[in-house]
Amino acid sequence: MRRTRVAARSSGQPRAVLGFVMALPPLLLIAVFAGLPIVLAVGYSLGHTGGLNSVTASYAQHQHVATSGWGTFAAYREMLATGRFRTDVAVTVLVTLLSTAVVLVLALGIALNLRLRGGRVAGAIAALGVIPLFIPVVIASWAILTFYSTDGFIRSVFAQVGLDAPALGFKVVTIVIGSVWTSLPFAVLMVSSGIQSVPDAVIDAARDSGAGLLRTTRSVILPMAFIPIVIATTFTAIGVLGSFTVPYFTGPNSPRMLGVDIQNYFAAYNQPQQAIVIAVTIFVLASGIAVLYIWANFRSANSKDL
Repeated sequence: MRRTRVAARSSGQPRAVLGFVMALPPLLLIAVFAGLPIVLAVGYSLGHTGGLNSVTASYAQHQHVATSGWGTFAAYREMLATGRFRTDVAVTVLVTLLSTAVVLVLALGIALNLRLRGGRVAGAIAALGVIPLFIPVVIASWAILTFYSTDGFIRSVFAQVGLDAPALGFKVVTIVIGSVWTSLPFAVLMVSSGIQSVPDAVIDAARDSGAGLLRTTRSVILPMAFIPIVIATTFTAIGVLGSFTVPYFTGPNSPRMLGVDIQNYFAAYNQPQQAIVIAVTIFVLASGIAVLYIWANFRSANSKDL
């Protein structure tokens, strides 16, 4: 018996080494093309301007150089002390929350209508919710801007009857509209797949027990589709948080979302160190959103074990 265990253990070691070797190329690829640039960028934001960061530091303006081995937080303090940056952070968080909430409500409405009622009308509505997936974001952003601008479709229609409609172009509300348009297809697909996977027997049992539509939805359908709903929520929030095209085309010059700020500081102001500080800020906010996704998966794994 002991010899058998030793032989099994010795034969398992080459397999483990082989598995590690097979997994090594993608890990090295990620480390070289993603991990190393992230480390260099964070180091540059802390004032480490030498080495591989020397080229960027040679043309950058208004940069802070490290005076100690660990670096300096001068660039972070400078950005946090800027009122415009704090306003842009608040607007970015506000747009992310509003857009995510609207997308989630629409996706749940479409998915529940398709699951509980069905039919051609529900299928057509679900298909319309997925159509933006096949339209490039640039084209959609420009179309939304021209639709809501001062000389757009809505104001033109209102003008025909002597009314003056509000111009929504280049405003924060337009960013929310564009973010909802571009984020809705993925949420509809994810939430619909989760709700469609709820067994008919469970829903019928709830109805036979006297539960109404709202009670069945709240107590049966939504808890069983919890993980897909959380995935749709987190992916939508992170996508809106770091978006560039929609706020760049449809948003105002001030306040701006952080994705547009990165481009302006890097290209227009020639301040790459400040741009990296903004990128780190987005990463910290996105990490907070990712905690929800990790918690949901951890909760789901524990419930399965029980």
